[in-house]
Amino acid sequence: MSKLGNLGARLHRGEIGYDFVKNRKIWYGLSILITITAIVGLAVRGLNMGIEFQGGAVFNTPKNMSVSVAQAEEYAETASGHDAIVQKLGDGSLRIQVAGIETDKANQIKAQLSDDLKVDSEQINAELVGPSWGEQIANKAWQGLGIFLILVVIYLAIAFEWRMALAAFVALIHDITITVGIYALVGFEVTPGTVIGLLTILGYSLYDTVVVFDSLKEQTKDLTKQTRWTYSDVANRSINSTLVRSINTTVVALLPVAGLLFIGGGVLGAGMLNDISLSLFVGLAAGAYSSIFIATPLVADLKEREPQMKALKKRVLAKRAQAAAKGETAVQDDHEVYADEPEDAAPAVVGPRNQPASRSRGRGRPSGKRR
Repeated sequence: MSKLGNLGARLHRGEIGYDFVKNRKIWYGLSILITITAIVGLAVRGLNMGIEFQGGAVFNTPKNMSVSVAQAEEYAETASGHDAIVQKLGDGSLRIQVAGIETDKANQIKAQLSDDLKVDSEQINAELVGPSWGEQIANKAWQGLGIFLILVVIYLAIAFEWRMALAAFVALIHDITITVGIYALVGFEVTPGTVIGLLTILGYSLYDTVVVFDSLKEQTKDLTKQTRWTYSDVANRSINSTLVRSINTTVVALLPVAGLLFIGGGVLGAGMLNDISLSLFVGLAAGAYSSIFIATPLVADLKEREPQMKALKKRVLAKRAQAAAKGETAVQDDHEVYADEPEDAAPAVVGPRNQPASRSRGRGRPSGKRR
């Protein structure tokens, strides 16, 4: 842990670093590949929408049922004529879900299930959701997501600038697409718990992105007044200075979510835990990735299209070429520092610098003054 803390401190001070922006085409290509896979999975398999969105019925049986899940599925499909999803809960009860049936048919299915399962029909609790109500829930969920994205873009455009708002929006769409695509590939049911988890991870992803953007905004003040660093150089410094923090917070958040997904959902068989934890697990991982590898490099791409940033980059590269030709280049903080450039040339970039050697005047004289 001490080595990790030391690494984080060195990254924050700019003593070491990784060039994320330089290799941005690799990250873009990887994200495009993953996104295409998610879209193909969504198009081929589609989403397994829960009854809250398409209507249907849920039948809950008494505790300690001796009937297996496979047998209960067969009973439910025979009684309803539709596909059924059966889950055995921790107390031994069964949760039988049948989608796409009319509410007036629920009593008939309930009576048939009571005969097949050998229990009193009064002990089976039926919850009904009409198709029209489910459609309203789906529409409200999409409206909520759209309003969230619009407000995010407006806030970032005001707090930072439109390029950062656009980059954050792209990163959020990236996270949504991957999460929804994996839901389609895995076949998990989409419920209100899924929507809750999705909105949660979007907020988390945005939080990570805003932290990097805030650091980038502070370090690029008066950037065009110097000729030592380009915008991409400072973007790299911002990512590296917050890298260990982002990794730590993501790992800490993923551990309990993994417990919910693999222990709570897999062992205990709790359906709602599966719905929430899968979206959280995939979304947290995708959000951490997009904040580091997508959002900030994309901002650097957009900013360096500006005329003043193009001119700055041209001056910086010319300065480096000139200094290299003169043999005056000194390597520091993974950047090139030039002997003929004043120390205060880049006040916007935080990090240690080589200070000029002090000139001791009047050495050996108590007063330190010249005679």
